[in-house]
Amino acid sequence: MISASPGSAHIADETTAGPEMVANAAWDSAVRYHRQQVGDVEVFYREAGRVGAPVILLLHGFPTASHMFRELLPDLSAHFHLIAPDLPGFGQTKAPPRGDFPYTFDALAEVIDGFVDAIGLERFALYIFDYGAPVGLRLAMNHPERITAIISQNGNAYTDGFSDEWGDWQAYWREPTAENREACRASLSPETIRNWQYGTGADPSLLSPDGYALDIAYMARPGAEEIQLDLILDYRSNVALYPSFQAYFREHRPPFLAAWGRHDPAFIPAGARAYQRDLPDAEIHLLDTGHFALETHHAEIAALIEDFLNRQLAR
Repeated sequence: MISASPGSAHIADETTAGPEMVANAAWDSAVRYHRQQVGDVEVFYREAGRVGAPVILLLHGFPTASHMFRELLPDLSAHFHLIAPDLPGFGQTKAPPRGDFPYTFDALAEVIDGFVDAIGLERFALYIFDYGAPVGLRLAMNHPERITAIISQNGNAYTDGFSDEWGDWQAYWREPTAENREACRASLSPETIRNWQYGTGADPSLLSPDGYALDIAYMARPGAEEIQLDLILDYRSNVALYPSFQAYFREHRPPFLAAWGRHDPAFIPAGARAYQRDLPDAEIHLLDTGHFALETHHAEIAALIEDFLNRQLAR
């Protein structure tokens, strides 16, 4: 089904709780911070919720890190066990420098695959956003038996989803020259991160500066731009895998929810609708916001996820 409404989901009123229930709720909503060694990479991750509850593995995108889930984790922690790692090259994860580590999407997926094994996740739903989509879908193809459901928040797997704003990146994919690489550097600027990636289509009165300010600070670290330019070039490997991702959908039919910012300047709503070609039962919700939908609509997305997973996991 497709919901083209702004997505202001109804959340039931809380019942009166005694002191013990309040204490338990506070514990469940606490976000904890950990590190896990995976080969040469020290993966930083956030964890919330109760061990033993249904697991959601949340994979962030570009140019952010697991802090993009800072509001969503407490929203969902009463009912789910939530794990949100920083990918190599992003956030607080410590990876070898460029030249000693291959900053490709295959390598990022290999680290997250090892991370999943290291912390003992056996079955989980995937939350995929932006770069997290090709990373997570590689995991799903390699271990379909582990995936209970997929939630895509502006996480693309179809060429239908590309806007007309990809010209510089696509030119770099076709001809990886120094000139074309330099043309992509504008994608990493503070102005682009703040105004284009975060600002496009978002209500400015709801858009906290916390997310984009931290992303801009991470991008200013020594060597960060060159790592990101390497990943921009390797993004073409994800497009090449789209037919394989789609074959996985058709073969394994994972329960699928899209909660998609309809004003995303990079991944347009056609990319959300395209999932229904291979997953006819996919549930598609278009929200009245932009690429970083959690910045303005985390409560609505949390309500959609809770309803969706409660129905799917009860089957």
